Amino acid sequence: MRLGIDLDGVVADFNTGWIRLYNEQFDAHLTRDMVRTWNGLLDISHFETMGEFWRWAEQGEAPSMFRHLDTFPGAVESLATLARDHDIVIITTKPDWAVHDTLAWLSDNRVPTNEIHITTEKWRVSCDVYLDDSPEQVETIHRMRPDRVMCRFIRPWNTPIEGTLDVDDWPDFLAIVEGLVTSG
Repeated sequence: MRLGIDLDGVVADFNTGWIRLYNEQFDAHLTRDMVRTWNGLLDISHFETMGEFWRWAEQGEAPSMFRHLDTFPGAVESLATLARDHDIVIITTKPDWAVHDTLAWLSDNRVPTNEIHITTEKWRVSCDVYLDDSPEQVETIHRMRPDRVMCRFIRPWNTPIEGTLDVDDWPDFLAIVEGLVTSG
């Protein structure tokens, strides 16, 4: 099967990454659990708009924060297990300035994939199963690809959507894929 996998919030720990950089640069004491909504960083930081945040995140000539994100526990190992029998298709949304850092991050973390799409219209990439945490993407992919399996990686900023499958962690996703293989 083709497995369409999001990065930030699923494989890469975006919130811990930006918070670590923010705390270092602004002598703050934010923690990942403080982010409770999509774009929740506006609720806990000094940034007034997402545009202001993204201008800061670019980091000028230095590598952007996307170059230094941690992976979630078990993410890369689970993808390696899945890659034995399935195609791992990375589908992520990134600003143009983050593309090179994202590609380097994928390489540095040895994410097993031969196919990478950087797009806001993730549903256009045909996969059998999708895994994402974005409330908008989960809803849109499910609506535009109703014949495919849409998995929502449960995070504080998303809510259940009828017809999608909820994923608590990477072992959950492995079990879902295995269940699809044995039932199909």
